[in-house]
Amino acid sequence: MTVKVGDKLPQAALTIATPDGPQPTNSEDFFAGKRVALFAVPGAFTPTCSARHLPSFVDKAGELKAKGVDEIACISVNDPFVMAAWGERDGSADITMLSDGNGAFAEAVGLDFDGSKFGMGKRSQRYSMVVNDGTIEQLNVEAPGDYKASSAEHMLDQL
Repeated sequence: MTVKVGDKLPQAALTIATPDGPQPTNSEDFFAGKRVALFAVPGAFTPTCSARHLPSFVDKAGELKAKGVDEIACISVNDPFVMAAWGERDGSADITMLSDGNGAFAEAVGLDFDGSKFGMGKRSQRYSMVVNDGTIEQLNVEAPGDYKASSAEHMLDQL
């Protein structure tokens, strides 16, 4: 079942991709006590994710923080080394790169899909959400193949 606005995020293991290597965490600890703009992508280095999704949050980070966002995080079903490399190439210090390496978070929030026919295995749908102290304030799930509702620009309009 997919989470909805007002739900508390379920518990799932995550890894923060840092320049010093992977830092294990979990959804409860990561989202505790702060307002987070989270956006999920089907895969690091994939075309729409690299050309549009991540850059929209890099470009709008200051505006999001000015509207009360404490942290901006990108999450994908990729290992933390891939997320770190993608963050170094296309991200910024304003974006925390989260690895959902086994897809546990995507599955727990009900926003996973089977990308096997594309050679990608289990992945996350494209979405964004605003999470305040672990509770979902906004949730924007894209239709398959679309990119609009989960953009930083759309999120700014909601804040």
